[in-house]
Amino acid sequence: MKIAIIGAGAMGCLYGAKLSLAPENKIFLINRWKEHVDALNAHGLLIESGGEFTKYENFTASTDVSGVGYADLAIICVKSTSTKQAMEEHIGVFGPDTAVLTLQNGLGNVELISEVIGSKNVIAGITAQGSTVLGPGKVRHAGVGKSVIGELDGNRTKRIENVCEMFNKADLETSISDDIMSVIWSKLMVNVGINALSGITKLHNGELLEHPEIAELLELAVTEGAAVARAKGIKLEFDDPVSRAKDVCVATAKNKSSMLQDILKKKKTEIDMINGAIVREGGKLGISTPVNLALMNLIKFIEK
Repeated sequence: MKIAIIGAGAMGCLYGAKLSLAPENKIFLINRWKEHVDALNAHGLLIESGGEFTKYENFTASTDVSGVGYADLAIICVKSTSTKQAMEEHIGVFGPDTAVLTLQNGLGNVELISEVIGSKNVIAGITAQGSTVLGPGKVRHAGVGKSVIGELDGNRTKRIENVCEMFNKADLETSISDDIMSVIWSKLMVNVGINALSGITKLHNGELLEHPEIAELLELAVTEGAAVARAKGIKLEFDDPVSRAKDVCVATAKNKSSMLQDILKKKKTEIDMINGAIVREGGKLGISTPVNLALMNLIKFIEK
């Protein structure tokens, strides 16, 4: 299978490396960071896990998709702030039968991808895999987690089964959902509670619960998000989203959220697709979301 990884940073390299071990797969790692691409081509990809590095070389790395041609599967791993631009810049890999999978954070990526290639080609998903870039050509596999993918209409198609089987064979634990948007919204509830607050306070995930005033804001932000989800008819995977967000804080106590990492690196965050998504969707339904609005605006102020 010809597989194009659009945005081969931490997560994209992890998936590309694992999938490259199957000889029948032809992997293309696409990233605009030239130093990273040059290192991948010159020395291979080094992935650190448990203090040991493993080298992967069965791929082609490039800063663009010229010469790649239509892919059988394209995996979108760019930050949600770059989704539309990445789709348009790499339009050459999206053929009429190319399946395009998003494993990105937040809400709205499916719609942005569909605007460019049409919704019938889109597969949505989430992943709990953890990965960070150590430097050009080097990635740390920070945590093993499950991925969930699904067709937008809930059907169990041959292509979704093929992708799921391929991922599992590559030691990327994956299951299929018949209601993938509920899965995405469920993950969003956790991100709504953790990401912006950690970005504003500079606290690790577990530390958010150590301060009552911050924990209260987490509760309120998630409660607003859950109200919007209910109004949209979204069935979350858990009955108590606030408890779920707190459980994740405990389970990932020493982690820096992706938004905190972006803030520390002075990068643009995904706030518009997380707390901003709650504000946006709530506005469409006439539901007030003042806490999420405040968190969104504070992150935007910090970005400036």
